[in-house]
Amino acid sequence: MSELLLTVTDQKLLRFAYEQAVISYRQDGVPVGAVLADGNEILSYGHNQRVQNQDPTAHGEIDCLRNGKRRVRYDGLTLYTTLSPCMMCAGAIIQFGISRVVVGENRNFAGNIDFLRSHGVEVVVVDDEDCIDLMANFIHERPDLWDEDIAGRTYV
Repeated sequence: MSELLLTVTDQKLLRFAYEQAVISYRQDGVPVGAVLADGNEILSYGHNQRVQNQDPTAHGEIDCLRNGKRRVRYDGLTLYTTLSPCMMCAGAIIQFGISRVVVGENRNFAGNIDFLRSHGVEVVVVDDEDCIDLMANFIHERPDLWDEDIAGRTYV
């Protein structure tokens, strides 16, 4: 894990997001986990549940936001996610004004990091080996499910 830009809290909360991803993987779902935090206070967490709930919008970041309480503002918060956000999740991040996103990895899926940055979101890409390996194993084991999740897109 690249620790240059990460605080101890960042490391801890990204690890918690990874644990959420493992839960989804063990449920035969897409292994993406997310945590929303205000400093070191966890506000909500979740994981991809597209398969488990038969819900095409139940990505990890969306599940995390759904699990949180209603808020007036999201600026100043950090979203931790194990994988670079897709366009739907990036749109939700921008829609709610989340200020900072810590991404476990973007090697298996480039996602929309430039899009987030172009809208003023601070994005830290960690290149966490556990996140990379978990997603790579999933893609190798379930290429059909991965393609269904991202509709064949890489968003580079």
